[in-house]
Amino acid sequence: MTDIATDQTLATLLRIASALERIAPAARKPADLTVADAFVWHPSGAELAPVARVNRVALSLLRGVDRVRDTLAENTERFARGLPANNVLLWGARGMGKSSLVKSVHADTNTRLKSEALPLKLIEIHREDIESLPVLMALLRADRHRAIVFCDDLSFDGDDTSYKSLKAALDGGVEGRPENVVFYATSNRRHLMPRDMMDNERSTAINPGEAIEEKVSLSDRFGLWLGFHKCSQDEYLAMIDGYVGHFGLKVAPEDLRREALEWATTRGSRSGRTAWQYIQDLAGRLGKRLEG
Repeated sequence: MTDIATDQTLATLLRIASALERIAPAARKPADLTVADAFVWHPSGAELAPVARVNRVALSLLRGVDRVRDTLAENTERFARGLPANNVLLWGARGMGKSSLVKSVHADTNTRLKSEALPLKLIEIHREDIESLPVLMALLRADRHRAIVFCDDLSFDGDDTSYKSLKAALDGGVEGRPENVVFYATSNRRHLMPRDMMDNERSTAINPGEAIEEKVSLSDRFGLWLGFHKCSQDEYLAMIDGYVGHFGLKVAPEDLRREALEWATTRGSRSGRTAWQYIQDLAGRLGKRLEG
C-alpha cells in the first residue's frame, strides 16, 4: 500500500513539474548582433529586432550643424575604436536633424572604419521602455560588439519617475556602465524636464536646492551636450540646394528659392525637417523618386 501511494505521489509530482515547464517562459536567447547593424529593443520578450534598412540620410546632406556634427563624429569614432567616449545628449530646436545626425554618424563611422574595427551597432530604445534599460545593458555587456543605445525624443513629465532608472543605468550601479555601450539621446529640453515641473519641486521641497539638483543631475550623466538652434534663411536655403543637387531635381533657381521660402513661411518654421518636407513635395510634383 505504501509503495502504491509513493508511486502515485511521484506521478503527481512529475505531472506538476511537466506542467510548470510548459508554462515557464522560454530561456532568454543571447542577442545575435551579427545579423544587422541596427536593432530595435522590445523589452516584453527581451528581444533585439534587427532593422533591415535604417531610415537615414547621407551625412553630407545635414547642413547648418557642422560643429555638433564634427563633435558627435569624433566621440563616436573614439568609441568604435575601443577608446573612452561619453554619453551624448542632443538637445534644442525641433526639426534640426538631431536624430538624423545620430543615424548618419553611425553609418558614416562604420563605413570609414570598416577594415579597422567590428561594426558599431545602433540599438533604439523607445521612451516608454526606458525602465528596461538596465536589462538591455546587461544583455549587451557580454557581447564583443560595441553599441550605441539610442533614445529619440527623450523627456519626462508630471509624476514620471522612470528618469531614476535612466540615471542608474547611465551610472551603471555597482558594475558600472558596460565598457562596450554608450547612450545617445535627443530631446527638445536640455535638462529633460519641463521648467514647471522643476519649479513645482522647488516650491514643495523642504530644501528647494536639493530638489532641483535631483532633476538636473540626470543631464549631468551625459558627458556631451550638443545644442541645436533654429537655422537662418541662408542655412535653410543651403539645405534645400543640397537636397536638390543630391537627388538631381530639375528646377529653376529663382523658382526654387521663391517656393522654398514660401513653404517655410506657411509653416512658421525654418528647419531641416521643413526643408525635407518641401523637397518631398517638389519631387512629387516633378514625378521624381527620392533615391540615392
